[in-house]
Amino acid sequence: MSERAKEKTYSEDEIAERLAKDLPKWRYENGWIRRKYKTNSWKGTLMVINTVGHLAEAAWHHPDIAASYAWVEVKLMNHAAKGVTDKDFELAKKIEDVIQWQPGAEGGALEGTPHADQRFAYIKYD
Repeated sequence: MSERAKEKTYSEDEIAERLAKDLPKWRYENGWIRRKYKTNSWKGTLMVINTVGHLAEAAWHHPDIAASYAWVEVKLMNHAAKGVTDKDFELAKKIEDVIQWQPGAEGGALEGTPHADQRFAYIKYD
């Protein structure tokens, strides 16, 4: 990795443009791209944290995570590059796709959690 060329870091304008196009629920603030996911309970919060953790570990690119009872905030910035890079955008996209996945909306065999029954609710979809 030390022999690889320095990764491109994006300017604030480039970040804003890319977020608007590809990740509209994410925002740029204080050097990080961020997204807060609202959950229904601590169980949902832990499920989001574990999902993000799995994706980050598989990608070998690790976010900062803050959490409380009913929310999780994911923050991405490439520490080695000292800015936002393609790694951040790609991991954010994968996180977004998995966390916001609603199988019931796709019409396939997987029906998804029953939204009307709060016993099974764990995330508040956008």
